[in-house]
Amino acid sequence: MTTGEAPITEADDVDDAGFRELCEQLMRTATSPLDRAAVQALVEERTILEVDAVRHALLVDTEHGPTAHFEGLSGWQHTLDLDEEQRSFLGLVLSMVGVGLTTVASVQALDERRRSIILRAILRLAGNDTIAVGARM
Repeated sequence: MTTGEAPITEADDVDDAGFRELCEQLMRTATSPLDRAAVQALVEERTILEVDAVRHALLVDTEHGPTAHFEGLSGWQHTLDLDEEQRSFLGLVLSMVGVGLTTVASVQALDERRRSIILRAILRLAGNDTIAVGARM
């Protein structure tokens, strides 16, 4: 543990297990390649899905359990407690499923980690799993 990090507690482990379970459920119930790519991007990014208001706007209960409903989330996109970078990322994810109009140029607002996540998601949408996304040597 480095200076400034909070110690990991049992509550963190429980929260982390609940988050992993939610992510697995969302991946199971994503019905289209578009939805799967968008869910995977949100799971990899993590901080957006950890916001209670986002989960409230995104999740709908179905007979198969919680499912991502991106159209519902888009209506709340600008009222969620997200920073500018998170909003840009979310806008790009929503555009992947055909909701909203976010230009690709908004990747400029993303840090390297989020930019890599979006690039991998775009490759998933294209059906390409052979192009590596990461630091150039």
